[in-house]
Amino acid sequence: MSRRTTIAKSAASPNDVPDERHYIGIDNGVTGTVGIISVSSMGMRSQFYVTPIFNTQDYTKKKKNINRIHYQNLLQMMYPCVRRLENTFAMIEAPLVNPGKFNATASALRALEATLIALESLQIGYEIVHCSDWRKKLLPSGVAGSAEQKKASVSVGRKLFPKHRELIEKHKDADGLLIAEYCRQTQR
Repeated sequence: MSRRTTIAKSAASPNDVPDERHYIGIDNGVTGTVGIISVSSMGMRSQFYVTPIFNTQDYTKKKKNINRIHYQNLLQMMYPCVRRLENTFAMIEAPLVNPGKFNATASALRALEATLIALESLQIGYEIVHCSDWRKKLLPSGVAGSAEQKKASVSVGRKLFPKHRELIEKHKDADGLLIAEYCRQTQR
């Protein structure tokens, strides 16, 4: 690991809760979100972020820019969860892979690779889940189609996580938080 990407693990702070468990949900991609749910004997708290990205030159024959995951910011976002690694787990939504949508597929796979490197650098265990798995458990039955699923994600997200209402509505989904909730419900 390069010196630049190493994050030193600090000793537990006085504010640490020994029985705290962290569930991280990652809606993969450069337009995704990250949800973190922390549960302890003191209660449950949640955090919700837009996936950190940066815009850069694409190195192809044709001049264009692409968005990429901002690795350092993603590391810093998840770093508070690493004090007790045995109590931290992440679920990442499987990326779009469709030969007919080459650019979207390439972007999704770049984002997945950067996210996996961040999780592995922090030694956080993870599983890749298909969107149908968490949606079946958390969204109302009968919801079909991308637009309806986004509406349902906003509705369920606002109900379960009212403190994040503003970002959920601005982003137009709560997928990262809902994946974290799915992780919490299935990883007990």
